[in-house]
Amino acid sequence: MKLRTFKKGIHLNEYKEFSQDKKIEKLPLPQRVYIPLQQHIGAPCEPLVKKGETVKTGQMIGRSSAYVSAPIHASITGEVKAIDKFPHPLGMRVEMIHIERTSEDDEWEYLPIPKNWEKMPRVEVIKLINDAGIVGMGGAGFPTHVKLNPPPDKKIDSFILNGVECEPYLTSDHRLMVEYTDQILKGMHIIMSLLNVKNGYIGIENNKPDAIEIMSQRVNDLGYPYQVVPLEVKYPQGAEKLLIKSVLNRNVPVGGLPMDVGVVVNNVATAKAVADAVLKGIPLIERVTTVTGDGIINPKNVLTRIGTPFSDLIDFCGGLKDETTMVFMGGPMMGQAQYDLSIPIIKAAGGIVCNTSKMVKMVEHYPCIRCGACVDACPMYLLPTRLAKLTEHKKYEEADKLGIQTCIECGSCAFSCPAHIPLVQWIRVGKMRVSELKLKQKVS
Repeated sequence: MKLRTFKKGIHLNEYKEFSQDKKIEKLPLPQRVYIPLQQHIGAPCEPLVKKGETVKTGQMIGRSSAYVSAPIHASITGEVKAIDKFPHPLGMRVEMIHIERTSEDDEWEYLPIPKNWEKMPRVEVIKLINDAGIVGMGGAGFPTHVKLNPPPDKKIDSFILNGVECEPYLTSDHRLMVEYTDQILKGMHIIMSLLNVKNGYIGIENNKPDAIEIMSQRVNDLGYPYQVVPLEVKYPQGAEKLLIKSVLNRNVPVGGLPMDVGVVVNNVATAKAVADAVLKGIPLIERVTTVTGDGIINPKNVLTRIGTPFSDLIDFCGGLKDETTMVFMGGPMMGQAQYDLSIPIIKAAGGIVCNTSKMVKMVEHYPCIRCGACVDACPMYLLPTRLAKLTEHKKYEEADKLGIQTCIECGSCAFSCPAHIPLVQWIRVGKMRVSELKLKQKVS
């Protein structure tokens, strides 16, 4: 039977073999954590604690009054040593709360656990998910409570659980589906109940046969009316608009959102976090992160506290090899190269990829040869080489008219370019300049 997928996109070497069979290991409690006040799309949090205060594990330490935001919580029990700017995985210095651990054990502050969430008012369950600080953990970091409360005019009829994990190297979602199957499905049940939808789909690429098998088996065992949908392996199928096309054959309009076609999409790690919050009262203070690549001595899937320095995870995996030349947060396609391993794990950090020069080669780029490879690869039907050239020549209004803001920055264009032009990097700059231009126009 032909597997479902979307048009265009690219086929990559997967490099999943480094860690796909490695069971999740729990990292010992870190001695210190650095927790950014913004780990989500939307307004940054304001600190709720001060330097010198003692905090408990799970205690809310930052919050914003804005609707599109998500609170943050202490991931260890300890003393607040500083509230200051520290290096962030995205390359800038960001305000963070630095906590030093003062106890060998956790002293927890849990969320209030409902006796029966199904009998609670819907708004209270959504508030609980908001209070837990849950965001999209597949990389976007969009506050989950906002997705669960669509406007009345957006009629949602389907929910898709995203188990695609299409980035090379990363296997944290794969291991979650194999090892935490029931928790993920319970989280999906909670989400679908809050959305009041009956049609549930679980999209998993066909390179994870064990995940497809166990998710299908447990769906049947637990009596859930969900459909596990095996998908062709193709990048970037994990992007929600493309996943919707693959699973339901619906096209999200340009500039639109999944809810415009009656769909909500959540990552499997997000679903597990929802179950942890609603059923156990545990806020989002930890996640599974894949530490992998040919530059790490012992690749692993690691359950780690938010705010833990990258260096702690790397040391836990045996350290870097001498010939390692590059470390990414996230996968090599959409991740960010790092210059400082003291940076912390954030809610959206699905992987730390460590590569040697065998995997990451510096190449010279050449003028465009007009071959059209980038156009053939672009899953959003854009003209990448044209958008990059317009950005280079500062013609931002023209780039906006050609749909530069529609780009999902997947990197398929740059990967396909035989001239090695850094297309996605130019487009990323162009999107930023277009946003700045529109903001100036709005203010004036």
